[in-house]
Amino acid sequence: MLSPIRKINKIFLNSNGSHSHEASPPSGIECVWNGVELKEVIGIQRKRKKRKEDKLLFCSMKQQLPGVDAKLQKIADSNMDEAPARRRAREAFKDIQLNIDHILFKTPCDGLKMKESYEVNSRGIEIFCKSWLPEVSRPKATVFFCHGYGDTCTFFFEGIARKIALAGYGVFAMDYPGFGLSQGLHGYIPSFDGLVDDVIEHYSKIKENPEFHSLRTFIFGQSMGGAVALKMHLKQPKAWDGAVLVAPMCKIADDMVPSKLVTQMLIAMANVFPKRKLVPQKDLAEAAFRELKKKEQTAYNVIAYKDKPRLWTALEMLRTTQEIDDRLEEVSLPILILHGENDTVTDPSVSKALFEKAKSSDKTLKLYKDAYHSLLEGEPDELINQVFGDIISWLDDHSSKCT
Repeated sequence: MLSPIRKINKIFLNSNGSHSHEASPPSGIECVWNGVELKEVIGIQRKRKKRKEDKLLFCSMKQQLPGVDAKLQKIADSNMDEAPARRRAREAFKDIQLNIDHILFKTPCDGLKMKESYEVNSRGIEIFCKSWLPEVSRPKATVFFCHGYGDTCTFFFEGIARKIALAGYGVFAMDYPGFGLSQGLHGYIPSFDGLVDDVIEHYSKIKENPEFHSLRTFIFGQSMGGAVALKMHLKQPKAWDGAVLVAPMCKIADDMVPSKLVTQMLIAMANVFPKRKLVPQKDLAEAAFRELKKKEQTAYNVIAYKDKPRLWTALEMLRTTQEIDDRLEEVSLPILILHGENDTVTDPSVSKALFEKAKSSDKTLKLYKDAYHSLLEGEPDELINQVFGDIISWLDDHSSKCT
């Protein structure tokens, strides 16, 4: 017969599903749980969960979006844990998003072929993907986008993709499993390596398409997407012709990381509650956007993950940044690194370290004075245009080089 603590482990493992190893609670928790009846433990957890859901609902309902009626507000306030809810919300808000008074949404789409689709990958996960191609001319090269933490390729990146495609490039993007419109529990990364493998699988199929096979290929990674891009390169050192890294998450800024004591507690708890939203976090929009108006517009990205990070997700991101920080010397492809000097989300000093340590002979670092984390979304229009100019100039130079 199983002891109460073993029963609890079994219940949590079954309910969490994707956990690949048997979890056991930290010793400090076990000594308490061993003296508590199973029903009492489960009852306490259910009550806590209900109180937290009520609190989240109350907080979300307070954030009334300007220009949005009660019906749309209800959609925005709905539980986005699963993909169908996120897809309904995106469809309901799509026209509103594209009419936001932001430089990115003023980018025209005339002369572009745009396509959205869902594809089931080898793990049986339905992936949302989108492409932007020049309508008449052949693309100069192909650019493959890796989005940041909690984000999607359907909001601000819509404008980013249009600008790059209008410059003559084929742009491809996808939402990671558990993010945006792709299938999976919202904001949950059971394995960062698995996420990277999903991205490699999807983009490799596009690269093999005869229409694009002879073109040079570049990875474009923003924030956590910069970590995804670097991991893709480390897994496939010869597969890509270059990478554009915007505020890459090679290391999370010290101000955004919990203290060592809290981190140790979170690691212990992650083995028991991997999907729980418990990691303390500062307001990312507050830290990432310099311009107030642009920061406020992020509220219309209704399918972005904005809750506290899930325990296992936070642990995977910490492990990944530690691994990348240890392997900067292995980076060998041409790279353009762009970072705001006042970024408090990802550490610009590590971008400097990447530039100095990478063994690539073709590397460029651009630091922008007074700029925050979201270089392409949250800065004054003049700086956003400057950053785009730097990116497109670099792509033009490297797409014309012989392979």
